[in-house]
Amino acid sequence: QVQLVESGGGFVQAGGSLRLSCAASGNIFHFHAMGWYRQPPGKQRELVATMSTPGSTTYADSVKGRFTISRDNAKNTVYLQMNSLKPEDTAVYYCHLGQLRRDYWGQGTQVTISS
Repeated sequence: QVQLVESGGGFVQAGGSLRLSCAASGNIFHFHAMGWYRQPPGKQRELVATMSTPGSTTYADSVKGRFTISRDNAKNTVYLQMNSLKPEDTAVYYCHLGQLRRDYWGQGTQVTISS
């Protein structure tokens, strides 16, 4: 089993910044991907950014240049630095870990951006 614990959500004004963290524990294999998805109000969950253990990253077009994903492999922790936040970034953000064809999710953390 894998457990994901998120932190760092909150309420900020447009243009502000937030940093999300997600710590993974349990049976984590060397090759896996960790990242972030979000679910805006009334919409489906969508990819924000993900990073695989070899180091390749993928970003949603809507966050490129504003968000940065990083990870500390020794701590099995992934971070999402979010800058220049916009009201449309408001969503519940979920940490994700994928390995061996299985998906694991955190409990979600609310990010609210006011205009």
